[in-house]
Amino acid sequence: MSTGACVLCEGDGGAGPVLWRDGFCRVVRASSDDYPAFLRVILQRHVKEMTDLDESSRERLMRAVWAAEAVVREEWNPDKVNVVSFGNMVPHLHWHVIGRWSDDAHFPDPSWGAPRRAASERVLAIDDQRLRARLAARLDARQAAQGR
Repeated sequence: MSTGACVLCEGDGGAGPVLWRDGFCRVVRASSDDYPAFLRVILQRHVKEMTDLDESSRERLMRAVWAAEAVVREEWNPDKVNVVSFGNMVPHLHWHVIGRWSDDAHFPDPSWGAPRRAASERVLAIDDQRLRARLAARLDARQAAQGR
C-alpha cells in the first residue's frame, strides 16, 4: 500500500462493507441512498492507470469489474449499468459499477451531475451476504482455475 494520503490505500473505499477481496483487488458496496446498486472495484496496490498494469493484471482486474456488473444485474435488475473509472479525485485505480433506473434522480445523465428530479422512492433491499456469495462464486472459482 501507499505511504501517501490515499483514501483507497488507507481504507476500504466504500460506504458499505467489503463484499469480496483477495490479494489483488477488492469489491466494496459504495452505495448511497440514491444509488443502492453502486459497487466499487479497487486495486489493492496504489496504481494510477490501467496501462501501469501488465496485460495479465489488466485482464484480472476487468474480470472483477465484469463480475461486479453481473451481480448488480442479477440482484437489482437495473434499466442500465454504468461502468466507469475516473480517478480524478482519488488517483488510485478503481472502477465504479452503478445500477441505474429510468426514474433515478439523474437518468439519463451521469449520476454525479445535477439531478433532473427527486430520487425515486424505490426501496431496494441490500443483502450483503448474498452479494458476497455471488461475487465469490464468480471470482474465487476463476482465480482457482487460473492458479491464483
